[in-house]
Amino acid sequence: MSNIPAPVQPLFATAEAAMKKSIEKLRQEFAGLRTGRATGNLLDHIKVEYYGSHVPMKQVAAVSVPDGRTIEVKPWDIGSLAAIEKALRISDLGLTPNNDGKMIRLVVPTLTEERRKDMVKTVRKIAEDFRVAVRNDRRVAMEGLKKGEKDKVLSEDQRKTAEGALQGLTDAHIKQVDEALAAKEKDILTV
Repeated sequence: MSNIPAPVQPLFATAEAAMKKSIEKLRQEFAGLRTGRATGNLLDHIKVEYYGSHVPMKQVAAVSVPDGRTIEVKPWDIGSLAAIEKALRISDLGLTPNNDGKMIRLVVPTLTEERRKDMVKTVRKIAEDFRVAVRNDRRVAMEGLKKGEKDKVLSEDQRKTAEGALQGLTDAHIKQVDEALAAKEKDILTV
């Protein structure tokens, strides 16, 4: 941030924070996609109705992965077992919970080749949506730079320097999106 003019450093910091938030959301979204391998992250987005409020799965149960195809959900309070089972049944995971009275087991089936290809298309679309989000963050910052020049807070040279730094920041974050996409595609296509 040393080559960025002082008047625009807050604007630059805001753009960087927004881009980092987009990358974090992308990683969370990718973590929630079922790839044919059991992971504890698969249940992170599921909310359980517990005493009248919807709480994250982690707050009502311990989630473990004993092997690559099984997820075990062991509730802290055995009375919440039915609510956890219901939340899993109505979730978008497409997994059938097996309730043995003490815990719930989820068996993650292997994906067919056709389903893997569909998943790759889905993750590519998600990645593109996040590339657009990063570019929108850049656009907002660029508008702020142009406004700063118009309001005589910045010289034209300062604006151009800041725009170059902002483009570098944008490129770095888009590269992170591409790297996350490549890793997720590899994960999906690995049998």
